[in-house]
Amino acid sequence: MPVRIEVTPQDLVATRFAISPLIETMHAQWVLAGRLEAGVHGRWAARWRGTYRELERAHPVLRAADAISGNRRGTNVAFIAPPPTAVNVPFEAELAAMRRTPLEQAHAEIARALTGRPAAGGVRELLAGPRVVERFADAYEALWTEIVSHDWPRFRAILQRDVAHRAGRLAAYGWAAALEDLSPQVHWRPRGQIEVELTSLHGLRRLGGKGLLFLPSAFTTAVGAYLEDAWPYAMIYPARGAAAVPAAADADLSALIGRSRARILAELAEPATTTQLAALLGQSLGTTGGHLAALRRTGLIAGTRVGRGVLYARTPLGDALVDG
Repeated sequence: MPVRIEVTPQDLVATRFAISPLIETMHAQWVLAGRLEAGVHGRWAARWRGTYRELERAHPVLRAADAISGNRRGTNVAFIAPPPTAVNVPFEAELAAMRRTPLEQAHAEIARALTGRPAAGGVRELLAGPRVVERFADAYEALWTEIVSHDWPRFRAILQRDVAHRAGRLAAYGWAAALEDLSPQVHWRPRGQIEVELTSLHGLRRLGGKGLLFLPSAFTTAVGAYLEDAWPYAMIYPARGAAAVPAAADADLSALIGRSRARILAELAEPATTTQLAALLGQSLGTTGGHLAALRRTGLIAGTRVGRGVLYARTPLGDALVDG
């Protein structure tokens, strides 16, 4: 039976999107530990798995996390990676919030997650210890520093583009349009409810005008949710573009305008900033900016200022050139 989230017009105004480096670090751990299929991140996981095994040896709590985080039962603790409180919270701030988790709360969440689940004595002792919050914080800090931070610009670019797309649809067209292709697990019901198929949650939740926090993930392919009263209500969902092969440039188009510029045109099937494109293509900002300037001069793309940045998109001429 799915969980139902009742929304009101006030919730539409209060709903927001955010990116969480800490939650993505947790999801990266699930992939590196083999709890999530690597999928399109197979080469990335293979490159970093040796480093991750070294971190597991240095931080045994990473292996113990299998019992309470990322398991297939859907019963996970929340203190390891609580929902962020703002749109662009840095990893260090999220980690500091995690370190402030009261020990009693962490132990209560762990006890619920372990209910009816076998776990080796050493694992239970580690998770029930007085330093469990500190141990997890130290382990995730090392995981971020040694592995995730190296590729974070690329992952962040994927997440930022998804947020721009999804938030724009929500603001312009409402719930049905924003949720339409979010996940097969999520359905919009005309009576004003979001229906989410989860293994561990059911019943009705009311947002009460506080809105819902949406968190895209580059790693997970399933929807997750924070729907306990102790946390802001939040939904984690697979980011658009994370499960897709990087945009390919047509060989003839590459011969005409160059491989990098053809690749940029292909990526601009969805609008992006210079910073996002540079991260996605593995180029410097200067190199990407030069290609964008050339594409603008020839009328293939146009830029729109959004806040302090510029969002680039293909023009009809650019679309026609890519479509051949």
